[in-house]
Amino acid sequence: MRRRATIITSLMASAVLTLAACSPGAPAGEAKTLKIVYQKTASFTALDTLFQSAKQEFEAANQGVTVELEPIQAEDDDYGTKLALALRSPATAPDVFYEDTFKVRSDVDAGYLLKLDSHLQAWSEWDTFDDAAKAAGLGDDGGTYAVPVGTDTRAIWYNKKVLAAAGVSLPWEPRTWQDILDAARKIKASDPTVVPFNMYAGKATGEGTVMQSFYELLYGTDSALYDAEAKKWVVGSAGFTDALAFLKTLYDEKLAVSPAEALDANVWKKVFGEWLPQAKMGATVEGSYTPSFWQDGGSYEWPGYEQDMGVAPFPTQEGQAPGGVSMSGGWTLAVGAETKNPDLAFGFLTTALNKKNSLAFNIASSQIAVRKDVAADSTYQAANPFVKDVSELVSVTHYRPATADYPRISAAVQEATEAVITGAKSPEQAAADYDAAVKDLVGEDKTVRK
Repeated sequence: MRRRATIITSLMASAVLTLAACSPGAPAGEAKTLKIVYQKTASFTALDTLFQSAKQEFEAANQGVTVELEPIQAEDDDYGTKLALALRSPATAPDVFYEDTFKVRSDVDAGYLLKLDSHLQAWSEWDTFDDAAKAAGLGDDGGTYAVPVGTDTRAIWYNKKVLAAAGVSLPWEPRTWQDILDAARKIKASDPTVVPFNMYAGKATGEGTVMQSFYELLYGTDSALYDAEAKKWVVGSAGFTDALAFLKTLYDEKLAVSPAEALDANVWKKVFGEWLPQAKMGATVEGSYTPSFWQDGGSYEWPGYEQDMGVAPFPTQEGQAPGGVSMSGGWTLAVGAETKNPDLAFGFLTTALNKKNSLAFNIASSQIAVRKDVAADSTYQAANPFVKDVSELVSVTHYRPATADYPRISAAVQEATEAVITGAKSPEQAAADYDAAVKDLVGEDKTVRK
């Protein structure tokens, strides 16, 4: 029985019955249309389900208003590109759209997002959102331009059967980078056909490369990507080179996937759909949303994954405090600056993110809830056997620099990792070239050597 699907269906149905009775709708005889743009893929349909429910609920409460759902069928990076094209023209810009947190400030600077402060002041449910999560929607002026739908953390997800067969003690709790290499070498020696330890690298996997790989390493050193106090990008750090050197070791010793596989944008499908379920991979570094792929109704249903898989924090380089590292991102909903119906658009946003819809979405997508009432809900807590483990990583998590420059910096990091795993450059050369690229991108006066 697909218990999860039943829970989600019933939640969505009950949401439709709870209508926003105070909403006035469009004036008599005046039809209005809201265009909603969001991401949908073969493996990510939870958002589509959310908006289908919100559309039904909102239209029932707002006579004369039509909600047009326009999903973009694309993975993260392609979705961002297609959304950016739509935002450039008032004729194609959506009223409400799904926005990655790291794009918020650059899109605010471009004039694409409506400032929401006055609307949020009148929304009583805004107080139920976690304060740290709210910060993801801030612009440089301190105003709020987007509302979070969920957040995430990163951890090591490992196959217990593979590690046990290689003689790795369970539960696996690596304390240092060396512990990871030691376990990976044991797995390789035990079964050369198994991929011991996966960390993404290269430009093809986009933000997956930096969020699930490079930053886990970098922030486990004494270095950082950005000096928030000085508001400058860090260059010349030993930690940057050390992180690249660790990736080089993984790939040179064939402890990770092959470079050709790493440069395949769809390599993650094999990770979730083949290698881990078939015990052909020891471990991967991935997000807290990982169980959504294996749960009932997921893209790669895997009965019993709860028993076969374990989760562990990614360690710091030498085991130094705080002992673990995680990265958090997440997505938001924003209102387009060009909308002709800002009140209606914000009303739809709040309908989509009310408690019932948020609960159903967070369960279906395995995202960490940003509404406190959802996080405390027993249904949410029972839906994912790993929710406690991945939520605790918030205490050691880091966030991408919320600056308009960040997307270009991220691309430069991805290029550095690709150069190293393919053997095109040494870690030292790739780090030096990254430093030069950063100075070209932002200007030397916006960099600091550490």
